[in-house]
Amino acid sequence: MTLKWIKISAILGIFILCFPFHFMYDWFPNTLFSIFFPVNESIFEHMKMLFSAIVVYGIIDYFVLKFFKQKRNNFLVSLFISALLSIPVFLVIYLPFYYLIGENMVINIGFLFLTIIISQIISYFILKSDNLPKLNIVCVVGIILVYIVFGLLTYYPPINDLFFDPTNEKYGLNTYNV
Repeated sequence: MTLKWIKISAILGIFILCFPFHFMYDWFPNTLFSIFFPVNESIFEHMKMLFSAIVVYGIIDYFVLKFFKQKRNNFLVSLFISALLSIPVFLVIYLPFYYLIGENMVINIGFLFLTIIISQIISYFILKSDNLPKLNIVCVVGIILVYIVFGLLTYYPPINDLFFDPTNEKYGLNTYNV
């Protein structure tokens, strides 16, 4: 299997992972899961779902790349950059439509799929590039830092549209209504 086909299958794998990840905190409400999975219906919380799906699928992706003897030198760089860039890519695509027409599940899922495609194109080109060994270490630290920020923003969200849960009319895990 070529790198191109591995990345195409990754698009589908990440997309499928997003669905159980969306409900993971509801099924297993605890502090650890609140850092990795959405705790409410805010836009920010769905960015955690997307980032986590890309990172978790990355574990599968690594072994698939290894099995098919594909280049893995820049794997962590590819994983971190594609996961991190998926957040602003989604927001740039999604927010204009959200503010123009409001919430629409079909459009949201379509934009999610498009964002995953873009993230895997980025991943593909990073994996094809020259070896970046020192950046791999930095990217592990980067993934950890992103999850620390996710945890902080889940428990101490700013009062901002991105963090507002319109379904429950609250921010983060706060128990009070706004």
